Amino acid sequence: MEKRILLTECSDDVGLIAKITNVCSLFHFNVIRQDQFASHEDSKFFMRTVIEGEFCDENSNQTFINTVVGVLPQGAKVRLTDNHRRRLCVLVTKESHCLGELLMKSYSGAMDADIVCVAGNYPDLGKLAEKFDVPFKLVSCDGITKEEQEKRMMEVIDSCNPDYVILAKYMRILSPEFVNHYPLGKIINIHHSFLPAFIGAKPYLQAYNRGVKIIGATAHFVTNNLDEGPIIEQDVIKVNHRYDPETLAKAGHDVEQMVLMRAVNKVLDDKVFIHGNKTVVF
Repeated sequence: MEKRILLTECSDDVGLIAKITNVCSLFHFNVIRQDQFASHEDSKFFMRTVIEGEFCDENSNQTFINTVVGVLPQGAKVRLTDNHRRRLCVLVTKESHCLGELLMKSYSGAMDADIVCVAGNYPDLGKLAEKFDVPFKLVSCDGITKEEQEKRMMEVIDSCNPDYVILAKYMRILSPEFVNHYPLGKIINIHHSFLPAFIGAKPYLQAYNRGVKIIGATAHFVTNNLDEGPIIEQDVIKVNHRYDPETLAKAGHDVEQMVLMRAVNKVLDDKVFIHGNKTVVF
């Protein structure tokens, strides 16, 4: 017996849960877990269903998907996940904390994905990647245009065929050409503040100068609107007047690691639906 995840997105209607589970029963799939949400704002329905059974071949799986689509409102999107271990390409600059967390979680098995490549615009984190036997590719900005650097970076990414691209403190603003090269939902970024606060450079100095009492981090999908993509995960911690910019940054790094890992794991577990410029996260 094998477990798969059935992901359903469609217009809301009466009896959708029963219709989907009836098709699962028809194909002799047992429903292990089910999460659903209906948005009253735009009458959209989202459901994540963990099913168990015999998944014989791709033709049979497609027949199952087509049957589910057939009982749902027009325009329904239905996907049945497979069980392949996901591939990640991680982009970095100089800060090591988020990359280190990803590498350790992948190595220990706490993250169900392989980091197939680390690529950076500086060489600083090459040795860290190599300690985990992950290839590091340097795509420097020196002496070339931004357009050429991004072209080379895309070639590196595409050559390793990742399921997701993780921006682990990759401190470059991506052009629309770069972002549009990949489907929405493929690039995940960790931002060093509880968005929309303190956008831009030196966020912890901004926070210190403002005298904040909490600092946080935000993981989101990347769009052409800088740091405004659909939010996957956020968190904050309390701070006080005793924190200087250095200790604020250290505390902030801890939150960034935690938020990024939560977000990546939720995406890997197929728990995230993109809903306009928001997300539904089960």
